[in-house]
Amino acid sequence: MMTDTAERTRETLLSAAFVRELELLRRRLEQRARSGAGGEHLSRRRGGSSEFQEHRPYAPGDDLRRIDWAAYARSGEPVVKTFRAEEDSVVRLVIDASASLDFGTPTKLAVAVRLSAALAYMALAQTERTQLVVCRDGGVRDQLPARGRGGIPGVLRQLEAIEAGGAVELARAVDTVVRKSGRPGMLVVASDFLDASPYSSALSRAVQAGHDVVLLHVVAEEELDPQDEGDLAFEDAETGALVEVTLDVATIEAYLRRFAGLCASLRAFAKKHRATYVRVVTGEALESAVRRVVSRAVD
Repeated sequence: MMTDTAERTRETLLSAAFVRELELLRRRLEQRARSGAGGEHLSRRRGGSSEFQEHRPYAPGDDLRRIDWAAYARSGEPVVKTFRAEEDSVVRLVIDASASLDFGTPTKLAVAVRLSAALAYMALAQTERTQLVVCRDGGVRDQLPARGRGGIPGVLRQLEAIEAGGAVELARAVDTVVRKSGRPGMLVVASDFLDASPYSSALSRAVQAGHDVVLLHVVAEEELDPQDEGDLAFEDAETGALVEVTLDVATIEAYLRRFAGLCASLRAFAKKHRATYVRVVTGEALESAVRRVVSRAVD
């Protein structure tokens, strides 16, 4: 049973209505993850032992050999057996907590944290292992993996404690996570991807290492439609450097072209590497974003 503090923490990140939606989606997330070469949660080693986990309703396309015919005879409803292999994988949630994420209403970091909480909840509710990796102040801090529903309160507390700060080299962070991974699994990267490091190359190496890559591109509404005009001085959130610019129609159009180019490059990466790319605007309903992750969308 959750304590009052744990219950408040969960409600902060995951409302009761949101949790009901996640309960409906979590089986579909597991099924899609297990169907991909890089993201399979079931061991592919011949002779590897596995144990029965639970039944789930039959869906078109399921392997007929997994139907529990005895249960079907009793209930009249076709159900499929699911099994847990000894060599299950870890769902790794890499969260960019650099200072640039501390922007927007709500902030980009707040949205990244809530999305990570949703994916962590679904994985842990399926008794999968989940690991948080927080990137901020130039470093990478990985938490010990949690497993099962009992791990949900602790993971949510860790997520709620994340604060934005400093700069991040996303390429180095991804390489560090891949290097320390015992075996490949689902690798979720939540970021605004406003990073000069060669993170596309690092993500490619993650794919080559067998990881099932999911890119959560968190964007503030203000970044989609900048309203300021005139002579302005901007402070770089990560370096503190001041940049003086004149915002006019030409400057804004140039910015929007660069932003569109960023989105296009992430989309192209996902298509090339059979990864998932979901762009999330800070003001949108997160249920929609989670459904797109589950459906393995390329926005």
